[in-house]
Amino acid sequence: MGAIFRRELKAYFTSPIAYIYIAAFYLYIGNYFVNYNMAYGSTDMTYVFSNAFVIMMILLPLLTMRLFTEEKKYRTDQCLLTAPVSLGGIVFGKFLAATCVFLCGMLIYIPFIIVLYGYAGTLEWATIIGTMLALVLLGASFVSIGVFVSSLTESQVVAAIFSFGIIMFFYMIDILASSVSNETVSSIMSALGFYSRYSEFSTGIFDVGSILFFASTIFVFNFLTVRVLEKRRWAD
Repeated sequence: MGAIFRRELKAYFTSPIAYIYIAAFYLYIGNYFVNYNMAYGSTDMTYVFSNAFVIMMILLPLLTMRLFTEEKKYRTDQCLLTAPVSLGGIVFGKFLAATCVFLCGMLIYIPFIIVLYGYAGTLEWATIIGTMLALVLLGASFVSIGVFVSSLTESQVVAAIFSFGIIMFFYMIDILASSVSNETVSSIMSALGFYSRYSEFSTGIFDVGSILFFASTIFVFNFLTVRVLEKRRWAD
């Protein structure tokens, strides 16, 4: 797994992908920080955090679309599948590499928090820590979805579009649940929603159930990716 992780991380930073992702993330989030917190002298980072959800939905599918599709493009997937490493190690190595690049984007919040703390002398730490944790779990969940979709197709464009579609479904499911008359179905749909669980953390509520939900999402999609690779290994 370590070799796969280092290989993928190196691939990210020896190509423009990681730099474009980080620059786009910094520019987008920095714009909201400057035009809201700095312009109005506000220490409330809710607006900056909530907009991270949107940009992550767009950028993370682009970050993960190449992970397995590129292996197929250059016909290196068979070498990878027959390498002396477990399929779980392959999947988790790629997942961790993409997650590390995602976390590099999250580092932008550190100077923001330092600036606001220096300005105000105090911050709502429960809300900030909770939201940061939620964004990390949310981003890792998005990455796991992107890794899974990437294993299903040979096209990077298709992988990006379908990853975005699945993520958007989990984002919109809370809204759809409110329009369903059957309470049981509505409750099940609400339980699968990403945004409602993210919102709990953003208000300073640390719900173990939500942490387990995101951890389960990461596990399930990585597990499904392993199953896809296992099927391909036996088929070939």
